[in-house]
Amino acid sequence: MNRLRLTAFVYFAILLFAASLNYLPFIPVVDGKTFGIFALDIYDDGLHLASAIWAGLAVWFGARASRFFLMYFGLVYFGDGLLGLITGSGYLDLGIINYGIQDLPFGFKIMANLPHLGLGSVAVLTAFLFRADAK
Repeated sequence: MNRLRLTAFVYFAILLFAASLNYLPFIPVVDGKTFGIFALDIYDDGLHLASAIWAGLAVWFGARASRFFLMYFGLVYFGDGLLGLITGSGYLDLGIINYGIQDLPFGFKIMANLPHLGLGSVAVLTAFLFRADAK
């Protein structure tokens, strides 16, 4: 398994874990928010599960599919995190439409959007750095 497929597999595992957060009894939920930060609902769980399936299929289909997944998943998730950092609402969960621009503390916005910013940037960077593995 090359580096692109291995990275896509790690994303599969991370996203599957994210989809299951609301259903694991040992994960702390404070005021309906996972870890006291993330208000994950069934739509978020569905998005994470669909992303995990996409990552798993990419691994199955090979290095080129894994690179495609990492590049485009990364761009979409990073963009969502960036919009969330700026406005307090992302687009993947339709938050920008449902809630508009939210006046939230900047530290909270960083913590709430760090997963998408981190996952997105690492995915794009991996797709770029290991592009030769897709040939």
